[in-house]
Amino acid sequence: MPPLRRIAIALALTLGLLLPAGAALAHEERPVTFPDGSGSVPVLRSEEPDLLVCKRDAADFERRVAAFPADLKERNLALFRKCQDKGYRHLQEAVDQVDEPGMTIAILPGLYREEPSQAAPAGACANLPARWSTWGYQILSYEQQRQCPHNQNLVAVLGKKDLQIEGTGAGPLDVIVDAEYRKLNAIRADRADGVYFRNLTAQRTTFNSLYILETDGFVIDRVLTRWNDEYGFLTFASDHGLYTDCEAYGNGDGGLYPGSASNLNDGRGHDVPRYAIEIRRCKSHDNALGYSGTAGDSMWVHDNEFYDNMVGATMDSLWPGHPGLPQNHALFENNKIYDNNKDYYHHTRDGTCARPPAQRGYERGVVCSQVGVPPGTGVIVAGGNYNVFRNNQVWGHERAAFHLFGVPAFVRGEDRLDRQFDTSDFNRFEGNRLGVSPTGEHRPNGLDVWWDGQGTGNCWQADAVASTPAVLPVCAARAPELSGGASRLLAEPVKVVKLYLCADFSASEARLPAGCDWFGASGLGRVEAQLALGGSAVLGLMAALFWLRTRRPPGSGPGSGPVTGPASGTAPGAGTGPGSGPGSGTGTGWGVDSRRGRRLVVAGTAVGLAGLVLDVVAAAVDGTLLAAVALLLMAGWWLSLGVALRPDRPVFGWFTIALGVLAAADAYDRTVQLIPVVPLGPGWVRGLLTGVWVLWAVVVLAPRRRRTGERSPGQVEEPA
Repeated sequence: MPPLRRIAIALALTLGLLLPAGAALAHEERPVTFPDGSGSVPVLRSEEPDLLVCKRDAADFERRVAAFPADLKERNLALFRKCQDKGYRHLQEAVDQVDEPGMTIAILPGLYREEPSQAAPAGACANLPARWSTWGYQILSYEQQRQCPHNQNLVAVLGKKDLQIEGTGAGPLDVIVDAEYRKLNAIRADRADGVYFRNLTAQRTTFNSLYILETDGFVIDRVLTRWNDEYGFLTFASDHGLYTDCEAYGNGDGGLYPGSASNLNDGRGHDVPRYAIEIRRCKSHDNALGYSGTAGDSMWVHDNEFYDNMVGATMDSLWPGHPGLPQNHALFENNKIYDNNKDYYHHTRDGTCARPPAQRGYERGVVCSQVGVPPGTGVIVAGGNYNVFRNNQVWGHERAAFHLFGVPAFVRGEDRLDRQFDTSDFNRFEGNRLGVSPTGEHRPNGLDVWWDGQGTGNCWQADAVASTPAVLPVCAARAPELSGGASRLLAEPVKVVKLYLCADFSASEARLPAGCDWFGASGLGRVEAQLALGGSAVLGLMAALFWLRTRRPPGSGPGSGPVTGPASGTAPGAGTGPGSGPGSGTGTGWGVDSRRGRRLVVAGTAVGLAGLVLDVVAAAVDGTLLAAVALLLMAGWWLSLGVALRPDRPVFGWFTIALGVLAAADAYDRTVQLIPVVPLGPGWVRGLLTGVWVLWAVVVLAPRRRRTGERSPGQVEEPA
């Protein structure tokens, strides 16, 4: 293994061990198996339903259907009359009567609280032998779900095949399944191949409104979910799925969460034969995340709207226990992703989210974010591979349109060293319309791209001009071709520190990391600015000490020996060599004796101090170009100082010059072109060598007292 790779693995291990425990908490699920892929996307059936569900209050029902179109109203009235004789009052009762594949349940307009399912677990169900999650619920096996279907679920659809559940109203809000925050899930479909949900609303849970698990073939059609602690829609370990014309809002994590979709394209490049799940024409807004995809593999997401969330969409490889990691092969195209600038963290700060869910005010717009994310961002890819974002319209974000960073495998619980750098590769961002609304209004994003610099084969469209780093690899016409690319094992060091600090968010402990601008830090309160300030203070002190020592004229250093000319009887030239300067006698042991050298140090110090100040300013305002200018100014200081010191301290002088060259290379890497070939950016090398340089400089600057009788170089001994 190459030495640099071994160093990088050691760094990744260190970072993995330092990851705050709060970042490892997320949706926890039983061990699951992906479907074998033999299923298909179910098709809507239009025949008369096999089972009917309705309430008995005729006056309430007539009021609910009064404004329906005439044909729809008449159909519902006829079904209501039939349902009074042969129907069921609760959806669960009808589900329990399904005894063969291909049946349809029609739910008539009404509010379904499913009272028989609300009771707390009793008897054996109150003492199931199962692990408790960090969030306070048990991780039940499929068999335990069948044994006790209502421990966690208001409605449980377990093992039913090709079942269609359809509301008969004019829209989703005509049929409401309401968990009233009494259950984790409003509706759970588990190993229910071919299930089809249509035209209804599920709401108010302590976890998720509609949950589909280990299912091959499902459709979510014109369904609304809202006001949940975690997710609106959660589909997990499933294949042949379709979300269409859905809506989600008021959720503490993702409105749409297609987690751990079937990993059927694992090991492939950009040649994708099919996708596991399609999401089209949905709206997800006023959530923490519009779309969340931990291990969201083989996803086709198109023609949707993600707006007024904290973040429009995320896909990641962050959470342990999710099959299909690292995340790969999501295609986002023709979506509108805009104005995702909500910041719900104030509800965590003021204690609102510490109340029981029913008392938090979700119905009035409160969202209790369960995730730590940078508000004001369109799309985040946290450790994903082979994702493609093309022809989307992304506008109006205060922070960034696209956010990409790598995730070491230790974070997801993967110990194999050869997998530590297997994320943030071959993602393409091409043909998107950035900073302009569909009406042509100029609505810029704060940045087009924020990238930590890690990964191989990532590329962006050429018009993504506001970015960090300032210049990005550009996508060629055919994947995976690109121009100006680099292959980096580790991200930029300051960005690594920032990401790991920000990962210390914990919803359960109401912990918002200080120093992270995601949670409100600004100016010198940002961790980037604090790091820059600390580094600048140390380097500024070094610069001042070198300047103070250099400005003393030759021979005036403390304890310097006598400086005599030819008249004093010494040999010609005595007192003019390097040893006669401040390094003589009990001096420092080095000197810059030429007028040109002293001028270099003085000028370089002024330039360097300006660069150090500018570096702090750049970190405080997140200015990439300012940071590059600061690096160039510091490079000028190191180069000047190194040239001046080289005659008397050749090794240290050349080392200082090399540091200046690295600083200039770092500026080039950030603003002109990513330096190819090198597995670590120049920022890492410069940062590590700067620490060595500071220690060495302390030694060089330290006064050294000469032994009695020691002769300075160039001094001629007087004859006895």
